[in-house]
Amino acid sequence: MIRGIRPRLVLALLGVVTGALAVAYLIVVPTLESRLVEAKLDQLERDAATVRTCIEGVEFPWRECSDSAAEVLNVRAVVYDVLWPDPPALSVVADSQITRSVDVEDDVLAERATVTSRVQRGVVTRAETRYAEVAVPVRTNGRLVVFLLVSPLSEQLSSIDFVERRLLLGGLIALVLAVLLGYAGASLHARRIRRLERAAERIASGRFDEPVVDKGNDELGELAAAFERMRLKLENLDRARREFIANASHELRTPLFSLGGFLELMTDEDLDEETRREFLATMREQVDRLAKLATDLLDLSRLDAGRMHVSWEAVDLGTVAHTLAEEFGLLAERRGQELTVEVEGEPVAYADELRVLQAGRALVDNALVHTPPGTHVTVRAWPESGRALLSVADDGPGVAPESAPHVFDRFYRVEGDVASGSGLGLAIARELATLMGGDVTLESRPGQTVVTVALGAEVTERRPEPTSVFT
Repeated sequence: MIRGIRPRLVLALLGVVTGALAVAYLIVVPTLESRLVEAKLDQLERDAATVRTCIEGVEFPWRECSDSAAEVLNVRAVVYDVLWPDPPALSVVADSQITRSVDVEDDVLAERATVTSRVQRGVVTRAETRYAEVAVPVRTNGRLVVFLLVSPLSEQLSSIDFVERRLLLGGLIALVLAVLLGYAGASLHARRIRRLERAAERIASGRFDEPVVDKGNDELGELAAAFERMRLKLENLDRARREFIANASHELRTPLFSLGGFLELMTDEDLDEETRREFLATMREQVDRLAKLATDLLDLSRLDAGRMHVSWEAVDLGTVAHTLAEEFGLLAERRGQELTVEVEGEPVAYADELRVLQAGRALVDNALVHTPPGTHVTVRAWPESGRALLSVADDGPGVAPESAPHVFDRFYRVEGDVASGSGLGLAIARELATLMGGDVTLESRPGQTVVTVALGAEVTERRPEPTSVFT
């Protein structure tokens, strides 16, 4: 088996060139030969008219006609006396080349012209030499004679030989050029493929620093562009993975260190009961933070793996809005914030009620945690254009323009005095909405921030696949 692109491309090119030359030879040479022979026969047939006139004008001295024809027309002229028409019996009575009459005594075309009484033409071979012949039957003075015009085809065949030699020479040159060009082209493509192979090995080994470059505008160039897109995505994925591990480790380490510090204080210090209760309350908050973080990480892992289960049912987003207000009412009151609900029409979505509540909790918690006391937070639900929408709006300071594109990224937290949490809430909300065939959008300006979950109000035939935030 032939291995390597170079010999394969060279052999393929050789096969194409050889096939093209063979087809050209089979078309050109036989056609040219046929046309030259036909042209010669046509010429002999026209010359035969002159000889016929001569034979019809004399009584018996036909030799004079054959000699004149040979001298004027540069052909061999033979005259036969028909002794018996069928089966034909012919006798040569005149030949411009008398020493060679033996070779034409039993000429096939002359006999055929005798039987058919019609002009016969064709090519015969005698002593490995090809001749063009025209046999014409003539009745003169009550006798039937046949005269035969013979002309060698050496001139025509020499032209054919010349064309064949030129074709073979041209074919040989074409084959040599095909080998050289094929090898050069194959080497060029082989180098490009080797570069792509090395790039693939780099990417497979986890090295994403070197771009995949190929300036060709062919399929290899498109493949290199696809490799480059893959490299960028894998680089982003690897960066996100490292950031995810670092952020998750940090988020887990902070409450654990805090718990360890409080436990050490409670063990080593002589604390009064009030301080001990404060420490226990703080430790309980840290435990709750750890539990929430663990739950969020588990949900994210399920979303990434496509193993998050969704139950499709009619969900009244108005009821969801009131439920959220009840759950977060006490927290808003403690923080000095106002939490209200607005429901318009019948906002019914086909989704998973538990996942909708989970996404809504992330939105309300984000609004309460990231706004100062005195902020008014509104949970609103309404139908619009075949969809059901649930939004959480606040009149806080808003999100900075440079931070707005990243608020749905995992572990992203806006810098500021009120920044807290793990930075996973909005990321999970977006993933859940996407899983249910919806979307989450953010609109923010100073004094007004609105995060909206849009869900389908009709039954979804095909559940959308979860979209990874790493892409």
